[in-house]
Amino acid sequence: MRKTATSQLETLGVDLTLRPMEARAAAELPAGPGWHYEPKWDGFRCLAFRADGDVEIRAKSGKSLARFFPEVLDNLRALRPRAFVLDGELTIARQGALSFAALQDRLHPAESRIRRLSLETPATFVAFDCLLAARGKPLLRVPFLERRAALEAFFQRANGKARGLALTPFTRSLEVARRWLDRQDRSCDGVIAKRLDLSYLSGVRASLKVKSLRTADCVVGGFRYEARRRLVGSLLLGLYDEQGLLHHVGFTSSIAAADKPGLTKRLKKLIAPPGFSGAQPGAPSRWSSERSSAWEPLRPSLVAEVRYDHVSGERFRHGTKFMRWRPDKSPRQCGLEQLRQALPRGRAHAARHGVHLA
Repeated sequence: MRKTATSQLETLGVDLTLRPMEARAAAELPAGPGWHYEPKWDGFRCLAFRADGDVEIRAKSGKSLARFFPEVLDNLRALRPRAFVLDGELTIARQGALSFAALQDRLHPAESRIRRLSLETPATFVAFDCLLAARGKPLLRVPFLERRAALEAFFQRANGKARGLALTPFTRSLEVARRWLDRQDRSCDGVIAKRLDLSYLSGVRASLKVKSLRTADCVVGGFRYEARRRLVGSLLLGLYDEQGLLHHVGFTSSIAAADKPGLTKRLKKLIAPPGFSGAQPGAPSRWSSERSSAWEPLRPSLVAEVRYDHVSGERFRHGTKFMRWRPDKSPRQCGLEQLRQALPRGRAHAARHGVHLA
C-alpha cells in the first residue's frame, strides 16, 4: 500500500491493526432478554476501512486481503459515506450457495487470475458491525445496540449505492434463531448471539456461536486401518454424482472402540476394488504419514449417516461424526445433492450473493 494511502487511513481513529471481536463456541443459543441473533456466514472474516479514496480490507490475522478482492475495494470506494470502518464477512456464491472454496481460489499469486475471478465470481461483503461512521469518532466503546443502529443508518446513507455490500439480517426472537439452526436448506452455517449492551472487545471471544450441525447419508467406499493395529481406524465416505460415479467426500473416525473388532471383520468381507469410481482419497500431505495414504476399497453396499459442519467444494471440510447405519437406504440414493446447500426462498438479498435468510 502507498504511504499516502496508509496515512489517510491512519486518520480515521480506528487502528488498521485492530483485531476483530470473536465468538466462542456454545452448545445452545442463550435465552433471555438482551440477546441479538445473526446468521453465521461461511466466509472470510475481515474489517473494511475507508478514508476518502483510500480503502483497505484486513483479515482477522491482520493481513491485507486487498489485492485478492479488487471488486470489493471498488465497491467500498463507490459508497456515499467517505469515512468508515465496518466489521463483516467476505462471501462468494456459486450455483445458488455460498462457496468457501471460491474464496480460497482468490488467494493466488497471479493478478490476471484474480482479476478474472473477480468478474466471474464477485465477492460480497456482508456487514454486521459498525466500528466507525465518522472520522475521528470510533464506536468501539458504545453498546452494540447503538453500533447496529449506526450500521443501519450507514446503509441508508449509501442510498442504493451499496453494490456488492449486504447488511446481515438479525432477530431478537430465540424461536426464530432456533429455526435458522434447524433449516435444511441453510445458506449460513450457524447462529451468532451478541449482547446488546456489549462494547466492541477487540480480540476477545465475547459473543457466542452455535454451529448448524447437518447430517448426510453416505456410502462407505473404503476404510483405513489404525496406525498400530489391524483394526478399522476410519471410514472413507462417498456420494454419487448424476453420472453414477462415486466420489470420495470425506471420512469419519468416530468409531467406538468396542465396535471396532466386529466392524473390521464385516468390512474385510467387502474388500474389492475400486471403492470409488470418481474422486479418490487424496495422497498424504506433508503432515501425514506414509500409512495414511493406504486404504482398503470396498464394494459400495454400506450406508452410514454422519453429522458434519462445513462443506467446501462438495467435500466435508472436517472429519464427520458417525451417527448410525442406514440399512433401509440404497447406496445409489446417496447423492452429492445433499451437500449442495440451496438458498432459502423469499426475501432474497440478491440471488447471486446468497446471503439473505427468508
